[in-house]
Amino acid sequence: MILQILTIARTTFIEAARQPVLLLVVLLSGILQVFNTWSTGFAMGQEETSEVVGDNKLLLDIGLATIFVLGAILAGFLATAVMSREIENKTVLTIVSKPVPRPVLIVGKYLGVTGAILGAMLVMLVFLLMAIRHGVMTNASDTLDGPVLLFTLSGVFLALALAGWTNFFYGWNFSQTSMSLLVPFAVVGYVAVLFLSKKWEVQPIWVDFKPQITIACICLVLAVTVLCAAAVAASTRLGQVMTIVVCFGIFVLSLFSNFLIGRHVFSNELLGTIASAKADDPEKLAFDGPESSYTIRLEMPPTKPMPAGTEFHYGPNPSGFPLLSRDPYLEYKGDLTSVGAMKAANAGPTILVTESTPPHQEFKVRNIGADPIRVYRAPEVGDYVFASDTKVNAVAMATWGAIPNLQFYWLLDAITQNRPVSIAYFGTAVAYALAQIGGFLSLGVILFQRRDVG
Repeated sequence: MILQILTIARTTFIEAARQPVLLLVVLLSGILQVFNTWSTGFAMGQEETSEVVGDNKLLLDIGLATIFVLGAILAGFLATAVMSREIENKTVLTIVSKPVPRPVLIVGKYLGVTGAILGAMLVMLVFLLMAIRHGVMTNASDTLDGPVLLFTLSGVFLALALAGWTNFFYGWNFSQTSMSLLVPFAVVGYVAVLFLSKKWEVQPIWVDFKPQITIACICLVLAVTVLCAAAVAASTRLGQVMTIVVCFGIFVLSLFSNFLIGRHVFSNELLGTIASAKADDPEKLAFDGPESSYTIRLEMPPTKPMPAGTEFHYGPNPSGFPLLSRDPYLEYKGDLTSVGAMKAANAGPTILVTESTPPHQEFKVRNIGADPIRVYRAPEVGDYVFASDTKVNAVAMATWGAIPNLQFYWLLDAITQNRPVSIAYFGTAVAYALAQIGGFLSLGVILFQRRDVG
């Protein structure tokens, strides 16, 4: 079975690589990145420090969005070219008439199409990274990045020239040969650029290497592979035009799922955002008992008063999920000024505001009780504050989970706001993508299992 899958994937990969739309979209991406360096000079947040600063933030935003849209277009066109067209032309009969299970055909087709798209995405992302290294040109007198221009233009020119030469003398497919050469030329060119400064001085590779942007690019590739699985599934029953329409519809719906459905999943009233959180005793930072108290200051006065005795909930998201306390709160009516009373055996675990004066923008909180509430961590700057637990709408949650959410792969905000993407988040994104791909391919197998292709 594995040999059958690999054989189908190889044939599909070659067929997809020969599609002229693949090369055209890749070259269009490079041209658009050139225009992006000319048209994104708007001084976006020069005071902030991250892997991209100033105008390059907008350059990264538009550049990633450009690749995202072009990747979605490729997923729709290539999937229909290798699946629905074969069904319409009856050429798929040459495979299913042999002892090849239909699920094997679906998986092989997906792997072949995805392989071709991954090659195209790699070249497009290298174009983007080259543009980031070059930087935005705010005026005509800006210095050009010589290594970027030399290695990018020479790589594209050599790939197209060699493809044209082999096509003329040996009859090799121009699109396939061009893409086969562009991929290694782009990678080698980018690595060479990393070793050279704009003034052609040798430098360590990590000086201009952007690990967070690289992670964001990989997550964007994951999103496109999910769209490719959706396109393959749709192409088992629909024609070329309708497959592209469905692919585009999933793309748009997945971008709006947070607004349409996600905002109804979690229900809680946001009171404010923490501007500062300081332990009153520097030796008690764990926030794991009544001895540890924190002074919290919000960016603005809370949306409703928070007098002493108010429950204190906090979390990293404005939706209220997840909250950083792991146990349910119990009612406490004891003395809020006595640590001994808080540690009494009959005191239920809870986190309360113990001191507060109007307008309640600054207050003290304690994790009180004989058995304090377990917390993932103490409050930090940027956390969101609530006065009650978050309620979850089960129906909305199920609907939200069933629809692909490509926002999870869009890490631009984390980069521009200098919030490092953790390995745990990246691993979760990979697992989420694999689950979605598996779901779409399973749907494709179900739809194709009884499809009449004779």
